[in-house]
Amino acid sequence: MDLNGVSAIVTGGASGLGAATARRLAAAGAQVVIADLQDGPGAELAAEIGGEFAHADVTDTGQLQEAVARAVERGPLRALVNCAGIGPPARTIDREGNPHDLDAYRRVIEVNLVGTFNAIRLAAAAMAATDPVDEHGSRGAIVNTASVAAFDGQIGQAAYSSSKGGVVGMTLPVARDLAAVGIRVNTIAPGIIDTPLLAGLPEAARASLGQQVLFPKRLGRPEEYAELACFLLTHDYMNGETIRMDGGIRMAPK
Repeated sequence: MDLNGVSAIVTGGASGLGAATARRLAAAGAQVVIADLQDGPGAELAAEIGGEFAHADVTDTGQLQEAVARAVERGPLRALVNCAGIGPPARTIDREGNPHDLDAYRRVIEVNLVGTFNAIRLAAAAMAATDPVDEHGSRGAIVNTASVAAFDGQIGQAAYSSSKGGVVGMTLPVARDLAAVGIRVNTIAPGIIDTPLLAGLPEAARASLGQQVLFPKRLGRPEEYAELACFLLTHDYMNGETIRMDGGIRMAPK
């Protein structure tokens, strides 16, 4: 699938993996709509890449519908990359014996899993309304973001691992659902990536994390995620897959 001249939505596109992906899509000629809650960084990046910013909470259907509408105005919607997510740690029972806050658990599931599906269903409906781009009936592609925590969840990651495991679990059935309208669906499960989430750690701690990677012994780069996301969007035979992008790491319990 050619990204030149089409519109694309990146949820969580104002920073980290999403920002790198937005830049990569724009460089490929796509009209990018950044859907995020970070108004300042999102608008600044949109101006940088010639795209558009839409204030959107992925759990808010009205806000996401507005983001989809803006994308459709800029060109046929062919691509969605879901990067929005949260991951506050908490043990099932903490050191004082208190149980995990259930509302906090629900919030992580709501943003990471339900929010991802919310974006998929709305964007897919808009893609399905467009004319096919080739003789096979292709209309677009979707890339979701899971995590190696879906497979190797660590202590304190019950909520996060549950949400990312759900993203992995829905990849194939959603791909099967959307095959009827020519939309492919794939998921990336990143390992330890050098994003703003890790920016506050001391350099020694960051280096230690990198040494846990099998090879190469370093943190992953957001640009590497963006490269893989664009590959999955444009490779017409990649469908229904979850790909670990983690340098071979297998996470220890903590």
